[in-house]
Amino acid sequence: MKQLDFGKTAPDYVRYRVGFPDELFARLVAKGIGQKGQRVLDLGTGTGTLARGFAQRGCEVVGLDVAEGLVAEARRLDEKSGIRIDYVVAPAERTGLPPSAFDAVVVGQAWQWFERPKAIKEVLRLIKPGGAFVIAHFDPLPMPGNVVELAHRMVESYNPEHRRGPSSGLHPDWLDDVRRARFESIETFSFDVDVAFAHEAWRGRVRTSSGVAPSLAPDTVARFDERLRLALVEHFPEEPLSVPHCAWALTCRRPSR
Repeated sequence: MKQLDFGKTAPDYVRYRVGFPDELFARLVAKGIGQKGQRVLDLGTGTGTLARGFAQRGCEVVGLDVAEGLVAEARRLDEKSGIRIDYVVAPAERTGLPPSAFDAVVVGQAWQWFERPKAIKEVLRLIKPGGAFVIAHFDPLPMPGNVVELAHRMVESYNPEHRRGPSSGLHPDWLDDVRRARFESIETFSFDVDVAFAHEAWRGRVRTSSGVAPSLAPDTVARFDERLRLALVEHFPEEPLSVPHCAWALTCRRPSR
């Protein structure tokens, strides 16, 4: 696959990436994760959508990402929201942060981009004994004939290296990762929700996908975007679009000893 640079998507990320739904945070808090006063590290924080969700619930949050452009946008959004989050620009595999410093480490939409064997060792190092590790996703669901399937087919036509099979929004491979690392109390949950997008917003969301702006030349992205605009007008003229999503989370804990 081509080298990815999510920093190139920073403006679109800010405008068009949908944050995690409130229900996901509510379910995590019910499991003792993200409660007020806890210290939380968000790995691969991007523009800070997951980090802000925990900060708004009274957590002390650190957001870490390798893309300086995304971190800069996260800081601007925090300032507008009156939220305080500390940010670190570093890879998830080598954070430089002190050991056993966090009640929880969370990862949203990013675990697949890390060197996972190295990253999970770093996660174990950073979590307090008995602390929690969370991997969360909020994925659009491609179904026969829907607007997500259309976008996936178009991405593959412009970026043949970026081929994705049918997605249920579930991520069973991550279970193997935490089991091998000897995490305990491993659980998952998921729920579906429809999200409304105007045509412009859906095009912006698709541009942030790994197979588009992070991996294609700007002129190719522009051609892709115009083709998607025309396809939406022809095949999905109604606005707003109702786009099905799956929220999925894996939770587990570092052994107490």
